[in-house]
Amino acid sequence: MPHLANSSLEDRPTAVVVPLHSRSTLTAQRSSRRLGLQPKYGHGVVPVDVRYQWTGAPDAPTIIVQGGISADRYVAGTEQGQPGWWSELVGHGQAIDLAHCRVLSIDWLTPADFENSPRAISSEDQADALAALVDALGIGRVAAFVGSSYGAMAALAFAARHPNKLERLVLLAGAHRAHPMATAQRAIQRQILRLGQASGQINEALSLARQLAMTTYRGSEEFARRFAGTPDYREGRFHFPVEDYLEHAGRSFVQRFDLDRFLALSESIDLHDVAPESVGVPATLIGFPSDRLVPLADLCELQRRLRGSATLEVVDSPYGHDAFLKETTKLAPLLRQAVSCHCGA
Repeated sequence: MPHLANSSLEDRPTAVVVPLHSRSTLTAQRSSRRLGLQPKYGHGVVPVDVRYQWTGAPDAPTIIVQGGISADRYVAGTEQGQPGWWSELVGHGQAIDLAHCRVLSIDWLTPADFENSPRAISSEDQADALAALVDALGIGRVAAFVGSSYGAMAALAFAARHPNKLERLVLLAGAHRAHPMATAQRAIQRQILRLGQASGQINEALSLARQLAMTTYRGSEEFARRFAGTPDYREGRFHFPVEDYLEHAGRSFVQRFDLDRFLALSESIDLHDVAPESVGVPATLIGFPSDRLVPLADLCELQRRLRGSATLEVVDSPYGHDAFLKETTKLAPLLRQAVSCHCGA
């Protein structure tokens, strides 16, 4: 049974009208709502503040959109008017058209967000938080759950645990379980982080863990094309072209993320395990042959085992796992087709 309490304990809404496009004025609600949840790796129902954004046409169907572990709730745009992490696909006139739907997204929960922190956070906890939020906001049933990477994992958990709240799944670069090779790579990243904690070199460890992660997010073809140059000799050693890219990625990540959050959400990916046979909601799966974290074979297995109808779309890309962020032109028609019949576009 789902571990959630349907009652909302506290609501601190900030409802504003935000012009997300010159031709459209859409309602954006940014809020933190206190909900009661029972974490999978905790004890009993505990309160937790769930930070969310709910943006789009008033009274239109709602679509949940969730990204990878470093994504936040600002899918289409930030409070400061900056583009969101998926604004090329979510917005007025985009594949997920805010003129015809509303998009709901949360900041991922971690154990630190709970009173009496659980031992770990699970994809089921994220799904239960979204389901409780859907109830608290009076949505009742969402038109679709579009999940990418970790978001696809949470979407599968949502569909398995709360099928009456969902009409359709759209899953990009995410499967029913973590591949053991990907778990091995993330386990090394977590060891680097723990070593940094023990030695007091937290920023250095977070940077290195992110650099290692970047080698798993992107494809070999892209690296071969971009970083095939000769090394430079400086500061007493040879520096290879790829190193500057990785070091920049590490420094940027340290400025916007923290070590404990990385540890918790990385572990949550590897704890994820949903039986496909428990999911009867119609699904569209999107995979990338160059994705080394979520091999296409895993999505083929997921498609075969899902109880509901499922289609698998294969998108060629040199960008590996990050293709769900980079290949917006190729993904737009697939997303538009998957959600249009549910949003009146």
